[in-house]
Amino acid sequence: AAEVAAAVSPFGTTYVADSDRLAHPVADRYAQVIANVAAEYRADLVTAGSSTYSKDIVSRAAALLGGAMASDVVAHQWRDDQLVFERPIFADAVTATVALHGSPQIVTIRPTAYSPPENSATPGEVITVAASDQLPDGMSWENLESKESARPDVTDARVVVSGGRAFANSDDFERLVGQLADCLEGAAGSSRALVDAGITPNSLQVGQTGKVVAPDLYVAVGISGAIQHLAG
Repeated sequence: AAEVAAAVSPFGTTYVADSDRLAHPVADRYAQVIANVAAEYRADLVTAGSSTYSKDIVSRAAALLGGAMASDVVAHQWRDDQLVFERPIFADAVTATVALHGSPQIVTIRPTAYSPPENSATPGEVITVAASDQLPDGMSWENLESKESARPDVTDARVVVSGGRAFANSDDFERLVGQLADCLEGAAGSSRALVDAGITPNSLQVGQTGKVVAPDLYVAVGISGAIQHLAG
């Protein structure tokens, strides 16, 4: 945790909870720690990047805190001294402007929605907070299966090449989509149809139930353009 804290501290005061019981991202324990810190320091706003982990963890923390929550926020503004958020609904067909009534406010933000922040002139203080011995124990960590890849992740790449239902097997997908992505120094992605068929892993899925991407160039090969895919 010390290495992560050092990377974060240039943006402000950093609170670190480090414990053997937090070695794996088990949602009930992480949510309890977040709720404890937010309550102790009387946070008005709790934010996180919108990801698979945060959807599991931060929503639990929101329930523990009893505040109000908005997910997948893409912008914010002040109106009459009140913070309001913009978030897509109906598979990104409509952008809703919402105001949260309750405290604290808990928000998850699409990672591609904001520009990177600038470092503060001086690093913030790093404060160690105790991880309570009374953390929940209702979940257990089993394992994480992942596959190493020389290609960038679709959420980070400048160029993304995605393949859809037109591909009948993984060899064709790799030969056409994968190699084109390599030529463009980009990432390979896919539609949900290929994930459901077992042709591509879930980590490549772009769409409403997959990953949201914002590359400079997106090439869709054999993808019909369903609204669920366009949402990503």
